[in-house]
Amino acid sequence: MVAVAVDGLIRGADAVPAAEREAVRAAAAEAAAKGGEGESGKEEVREYESDMRKLEELLSKLNPSAEEFVPQSRRRVDGGAPRLSADAPVFVSPAIDYYARHHQLPPPPLLQQQQPMHVLQFVGGVGGVGMGGGGGMDSSSDGSANGQPNRRRRNGFIQGRRRMMGARPRRADREDSVRRTVYVSDVDQHVTEQKLAEVFSTCGQVVDCRICGDPNSVLRFAFIEFADDVAAQAALALGGTVLGFYPVKVLPSKTAILPVNPKFLPHTDDEKEMVSRTVYCTNIDKKIAEDEVKQFFEGTCGEVSRLRLLGDYVHSTCIAFVEFVQADSAILALNCSGIVLGTLPVRVSPSKTPVRSRSPRVTSY
Repeated sequence: MVAVAVDGLIRGADAVPAAEREAVRAAAAEAAAKGGEGESGKEEVREYESDMRKLEELLSKLNPSAEEFVPQSRRRVDGGAPRLSADAPVFVSPAIDYYARHHQLPPPPLLQQQQPMHVLQFVGGVGGVGMGGGGGMDSSSDGSANGQPNRRRRNGFIQGRRRMMGARPRRADREDSVRRTVYVSDVDQHVTEQKLAEVFSTCGQVVDCRICGDPNSVLRFAFIEFADDVAAQAALALGGTVLGFYPVKVLPSKTAILPVNPKFLPHTDDEKEMVSRTVYCTNIDKKIAEDEVKQFFEGTCGEVSRLRLLGDYVHSTCIAFVEFVQADSAILALNCSGIVLGTLPVRVSPSKTPVRSRSPRVTSY
């Protein structure tokens, strides 16, 4: 930067005094015309001209061709045109020293040949200084800072391809699951998942069945996944079948059934036995307390051994997992689907997960 500033000052030294001399002569003529005031004006002109001569003399002693005043990027090679220098600060970063120390990279071939190179080739990493030529990486090519290489960016292409290739089977499985799934609407609120799966099992093996719906509607919708897409195509013919009090509509699904988190599924025989005694209850009025839910099921089904009532500020209703002492009580609880508890009809289906005890909270002191 100092060299460039001096260079510009040297080249402008000849032009500035010439322009200023014209201004001085004009000022002197104007001062002479004013009479008494002309003497003081002439004195100022003489002082200014003296300062300019001193500046010219100072600049004339400088050698604009001196090596220390010419940036390396503008030096001429063998008397030819100036070329860009790979050693210029804009092209060299501490990352090059890092790679040279740790990897002992060979010198860039283009630097050995001293061939001119376009600035885009240096920035893009083609040749020897960028990433592609093996001559070390600069901060503009791999995103490194303070001489430390950015490993994530440097390996991003390979890792990205590996991630994409690893994601393809999962995407293919999801698309296959969508083809094997049908969407069933207008499902009566009294129809359970078990009953719905039983009806559609005439078309093929049912892998999963999920009933969902609007809490404010008496009708619900469901997703049924089959073992193969042939069974899913056959299930479309069941559209119009009356389940409960309403004919259902069956269409190809656009989404797959979200699988249950494996860590919540039963892992031991004891947990599997607990699942057989547990029901999953939805559409519970938020004003209903846990004791009221327990009394509701114990009054019609049997003794409840464990109950978990869950809710949040996002959803307008709550859900509950109810574990009975006897498995027969859980079967009776399925018939409670549609019965009003508080102000809303509850929906009951077999649970896929057991009710686990709450983990004790760790108190920090």
